[in-house]
Amino acid sequence: MFFTDNRMLYLILAIFILMSLMQMSQPSLLGLLLTLPAVLVAITFHEYAHAFAATKLGDDTPQRQGRLSLNPLAHIDPVGFALLLFVGFGWGKPVQIDSRNFDRKYSEQTGDAIVAVAGPVMNFILAIVSTIIYALIYKFVPAFIMTESGYIVKLILQYMIAINLGLGVFNLIPLPPLDGSKILVCFLPYNAKRFFYEKQQIFYIIFLILWITGLAGYIISPVLNFLSNGLMKFVFIIFGI
Repeated sequence: MFFTDNRMLYLILAIFILMSLMQMSQPSLLGLLLTLPAVLVAITFHEYAHAFAATKLGDDTPQRQGRLSLNPLAHIDPVGFALLLFVGFGWGKPVQIDSRNFDRKYSEQTGDAIVAVAGPVMNFILAIVSTIIYALIYKFVPAFIMTESGYIVKLILQYMIAINLGLGVFNLIPLPPLDGSKILVCFLPYNAKRFFYEKQQIFYIIFLILWITGLAGYIISPVLNFLSNGLMKFVFIIFGI
């Protein structure tokens, strides 16, 4: 965040990843590899949802920049990708929008909020779909879960649920530069909104402190556990499992 040369940041990131990989046991390394599909899907669909929402509101900026795509390479931010892979929460390359292009039936702030909420909503949808697939396998082909291939599919689906919930919840934290801050601003009264904009740098520093110290993880983890357990129980009840 504070590096002016991205090459230096990426070098430090590469060293961190290499050291982490060297310290991993074989089961942990396998788990990391199985996490990759979930991370790629979560980030790609999250950023695509932002681009899709902005385009539907009348802004063609994402399309002109090649962001209205399901190609993971169009959406991966190296730092956010690594964090999501190793820590469980992170981010993709931000989708640039020009809210002045939005349809006039929405204010710029309302449009910004709609675009912002589209990403987390997409992650929650992916988590729900993954849970349903997991429940269907468990109900109709339970023997498959006991096979080696079934065990791998089970792990990938569990990672899909966890990573998508993690990315969705993390981005709803109402601190800049996360999506939650744009959603929050849309509902604040005028004076509170002005205060938020005036103190935006302070809120950004608070976010950095939460992120660097790991406090964000302590805040998010109970929410993720509640959501994942609740979602699994709810879907299993629906399918009579």
